[in-house]
Amino acid sequence: MLLRHDRGMLAVTVMLDIAFHGGWSVAVSAADIAERLGLARRGMEPLLQALSRAGLLLSVRGPRGGYRLGRSPRDISLAEILAAAHEEQAEAEEANGALTSAVVAPLWAEMEAVLAGRLTGISLDDLLRRAAAAGLRRPAPEPISFVI
Repeated sequence: MLLRHDRGMLAVTVMLDIAFHGGWSVAVSAADIAERLGLARRGMEPLLQALSRAGLLLSVRGPRGGYRLGRSPRDISLAEILAAAHEEQAEAEEANGALTSAVVAPLWAEMEAVLAGRLTGISLDDLLRRAAAAGLRRPAPEPISFVI
Protein backbone atom coordinates (compact mmCIF):
# COMPACT_ATOMS: atom_id res chain seq x y z
CA MET A 1 0.00 0.00 0.00
CA LEU A 2 2.92 2.36 0.62
CA LEU A 3 3.97 2.20 -3.01
CA ARG A 4 0.74 3.83 -4.19
CA HIS A 5 2.10 7.32 -3.83
CA ASP A 6 -0.55 9.73 -5.06
CA ARG A 7 -2.65 10.05 -1.90
CA GLY A 8 0.35 9.33 0.33
CA MET A 9 2.45 12.03 -1.26
CA LEU A 10 -0.40 14.50 -0.84
CA ALA A 11 -0.80 13.49 2.82
CA VAL A 12 2.91 14.07 3.51
CA THR A 13 2.74 17.42 1.70
CA VAL A 14 -0.33 18.51 3.67
CA MET A 15 1.22 17.47 6.99
CA LEU A 16 4.46 19.28 6.13
CA ASP A 17 2.50 22.40 5.13
CA ILE A 18 0.71 22.38 8.49
CA ALA A 19 3.97 21.78 10.38
CA PHE A 20 5.75 24.50 8.39
CA HIS A 21 3.04 27.17 8.60
CA GLY A 22 1.46 26.40 11.96
CA GLY A 23 2.93 23.51 13.80
CA TRP A 24 1.86 22.15 17.10
CA SER A 25 0.29 25.30 18.50
CA VAL A 26 -1.09 27.37 15.59
CA ALA A 27 -4.04 26.20 13.46
CA VAL A 28 -3.77 26.43 9.69
CA SER A 29 -6.96 26.79 7.66
CA ALA A 30 -7.85 24.21 5.03
CA ALA A 31 -8.43 27.07 2.59
CA ASP A 32 -4.87 28.36 3.10
CA ILE A 33 -3.41 24.86 2.68
CA ALA A 34 -5.42 24.30 -0.50
CA GLU A 35 -4.34 27.67 -1.90
CA ARG A 36 -0.64 27.07 -1.23
CA LEU A 37 -0.81 23.59 -2.76
CA GLY A 38 -2.96 24.63 -5.72
CA LEU A 39 -5.75 22.22 -4.78
CA ALA A 40 -9.49 22.40 -4.30
CA ARG A 41 -10.37 22.58 -0.61
CA ARG A 42 -13.34 20.27 -1.02
CA GLY A 43 -11.15 17.52 -2.46
CA MET A 44 -8.69 17.80 0.43
CA GLU A 45 -11.24 17.52 3.26
CA PRO A 46 -11.49 13.68 3.29
CA LEU A 47 -7.72 13.45 3.63
CA LEU A 48 -7.65 16.01 6.46
CA GLN A 49 -10.39 14.07 8.21
CA ALA A 50 -8.48 10.77 7.84
CA LEU A 51 -5.35 12.40 9.29
CA SER A 52 -7.45 13.79 12.15
CA ARG A 53 -9.04 10.40 12.90
CA ALA A 54 -5.54 8.92 13.10
CA GLY A 55 -4.61 11.53 15.72
CA LEU A 56 -1.98 13.15 13.49
CA LEU A 57 -3.99 16.38 13.22
CA LEU A 58 -6.31 18.19 15.59
CA SER A 59 -9.24 20.10 14.18
CA VAL A 60 -9.68 23.56 15.73
CA ARG A 61 -13.04 25.32 15.47
CA GLY A 62 -13.67 29.03 15.47
CA PRO A 63 -12.64 32.14 13.52
CA ARG A 64 -8.92 31.25 13.78
CA GLY A 65 -9.65 27.54 13.35
CA GLY A 66 -8.23 24.97 11.03
CA TYR A 67 -5.82 22.13 11.63
CA ARG A 68 -2.75 21.79 13.78
CA LEU A 69 -0.44 18.89 14.46
CA GLY A 70 -1.72 16.33 16.93
CA ARG A 71 1.78 15.72 18.26
CA SER A 72 5.23 17.19 18.02
CA PRO A 73 6.73 16.99 14.49
CA ARG A 74 9.54 14.77 15.80
CA ASP A 75 6.92 12.25 16.99
CA ILE A 76 5.11 11.89 13.64
CA SER A 77 6.73 9.51 11.17
CA LEU A 78 6.10 9.39 7.44
CA ALA A 79 5.00 5.77 7.84
CA GLU A 80 2.17 6.90 10.15
CA ILE A 81 1.09 9.57 7.69
CA LEU A 82 0.98 7.10 4.80
CA ALA A 83 -0.91 4.53 6.85
CA ALA A 84 -3.55 7.12 7.78
CA ALA A 85 -3.82 8.35 4.20
CA HIS A 86 -4.44 4.88 2.80
CA GLU A 87 -6.58 3.52 5.64
CA GLU A 88 -9.93 4.04 3.96
CA GLN A 89 -8.83 4.02 0.37
CA ALA A 90 -10.41 1.18 -1.55
CA GLU A 91 -8.05 -1.52 -2.73
CA ALA A 92 -7.35 -1.57 -6.43
CA GLU A 93 -8.28 -4.65 -8.36
CA GLU A 94 -5.45 -7.15 -8.10
CA ALA A 95 -4.15 -9.61 -10.67
CA ASN A 96 -4.37 -13.26 -9.62
CA GLY A 97 -2.10 -15.21 -11.99
CA ALA A 98 0.74 -17.57 -11.08
CA LEU A 99 3.37 -14.93 -11.90
CA THR A 100 1.62 -12.46 -9.63
CA SER A 101 1.47 -14.78 -6.65
CA ALA A 102 4.92 -16.37 -7.14
CA VAL A 103 6.96 -13.35 -8.19
CA VAL A 104 5.31 -9.93 -8.19
CA ALA A 105 3.38 -10.09 -4.90
CA PRO A 106 6.40 -11.29 -2.85
CA LEU A 107 8.61 -8.65 -4.52
CA TRP A 108 6.05 -5.94 -3.72
CA ALA A 109 5.83 -7.10 -0.10
CA GLU A 110 9.63 -7.02 0.17
CA MET A 111 9.84 -3.49 -1.28
CA GLU A 112 7.07 -2.26 1.01
CA ALA A 113 8.86 -3.71 4.05
CA VAL A 114 12.08 -1.89 3.13
CA LEU A 115 10.19 1.32 2.43
CA ALA A 116 8.17 1.06 5.65
CA GLY A 117 11.37 0.64 7.66
CA ARG A 118 12.88 3.72 6.05
CA LEU A 119 9.73 5.83 6.44
CA THR A 120 9.40 4.93 10.11
CA GLY A 121 12.78 6.56 10.67
CA ILE A 122 11.85 9.87 8.99
CA SER A 123 9.77 12.40 10.94
CA LEU A 124 8.06 15.66 10.06
CA ASP A 125 10.83 17.35 12.03
CA ASP A 126 13.36 15.86 9.58
CA LEU A 127 11.37 17.35 6.70
CA LEU A 128 11.26 20.74 8.43
CA ARG A 129 15.06 20.61 8.67
CA ARG A 130 15.25 19.80 4.96
CA ALA A 131 13.05 22.80 4.22
CA ALA A 132 15.37 25.04 6.26
CA ALA A 133 18.41 23.58 4.48
CA ALA A 134 16.71 24.39 1.15
CA GLY A 135 16.46 28.03 2.25
CA LEU A 136 12.75 28.05 3.05
CA ARG A 137 11.83 30.24 6.01
CA ARG A 138 8.88 29.53 8.24
CA PRO A 139 6.47 32.46 8.62
CA ALA A 140 6.38 34.19 11.97
CA PRO A 141 3.04 33.72 13.71
CA GLU A 142 0.84 36.79 13.72
CA PRO A 143 0.04 38.19 17.15
CA ILE A 144 -3.59 37.76 18.13
CA SER A 145 -5.48 41.04 18.14
CA PHE A 146 -8.48 41.38 20.42
CA VAL A 147 -9.63 44.73 18.99
CA ILE A 148 -13.28 44.76 18.00
